[in-house]
Amino acid sequence: MPAWNSVLNQSGPTEFVFRVFTTVPGFRVLLFLLFLLLYLMSIWGNTAIIWLLCTHSSLRSPMYFFLSSLSFVEICYSTTVVPLMLSNIWGPQKPIPLAGCGVQMFFFVTLGGADCFLLAVMAYDRYVAICHPLHYTLIMTQRLCVQMVAGALGLALLLSLPLTSLIFTLPFCRHRREINHFLCDVPPVLRLACADIRVHQAVLYVAGILVLTVPFSLISVSYVFITAAILRMRSAEGRHRTFSTCSAHLTMVLLQYGCGTLVYLRPRASSSMDEDRQFALVYTFVTPLLNPLIYTLRNKDVKGALRNVIVRSR
Repeated sequence: MPAWNSVLNQSGPTEFVFRVFTTVPGFRVLLFLLFLLLYLMSIWGNTAIIWLLCTHSSLRSPMYFFLSSLSFVEICYSTTVVPLMLSNIWGPQKPIPLAGCGVQMFFFVTLGGADCFLLAVMAYDRYVAICHPLHYTLIMTQRLCVQMVAGALGLALLLSLPLTSLIFTLPFCRHRREINHFLCDVPPVLRLACADIRVHQAVLYVAGILVLTVPFSLISVSYVFITAAILRMRSAEGRHRTFSTCSAHLTMVLLQYGCGTLVYLRPRASSSMDEDRQFALVYTFVTPLLNPLIYTLRNKDVKGALRNVIVRSR
């Protein structure tokens, strides 16, 4: 509570505004329609995946439980940012209160961290399924799966709460009200502070290592063993099916961790806010949209369940 009370009592600006993408009316309409379409497609696709996995008994394995959890996080992740962003593109700039900016940052960092941790959990699930298939059901019990998802969310919460609270104890300059971004992300908000932010940047760097580097290292180790197990398979069809499932997950990993690393772990001297906005567009729109597309188009079980739904509806 002291951190949030200090937010309201600072002598700096009580609200921020986001930098607009463009001031040309025609381009604003096109951007609004494009981002709205991507957002609706993402929400529809991830909701459809959750519905499919919850209503089809053939999709009740741990892999699909983790996939539905990832889809739920993606829905919340996009909804934290996109509606306010769309309202600012369509109409006049709407300032966001200082406390509102802190709330958006908290949920954005929490859900983004949970997304990264869930991808690491899914890599472990694939490792057990491919490298220890006979013990898979004994290891990946329902209780363990729930604990792993809860652990991913809890760990992300433990990292985001102190980071957000620490940032909003900073004094912000009255003459700096414009955030060079379309959301209250950590790096652009830090640039508005009128104080020494070296400690805060160090904390952000450590948090970035814990959220990005450590899980990615675990994923890489898992896929070393997975690749070795795939190469030992005698059946070409088995190798193809296993590789297809893993390649969908790897695509999501490279997009999420690649963009996150470029934004949060790149040296500040070589970073650009305009580039950070472009990378943020990828993990705000592209990644949540590709999640249902990749897993639907490259997964035979999900395609079969979707085909059955379409046939029954006809």
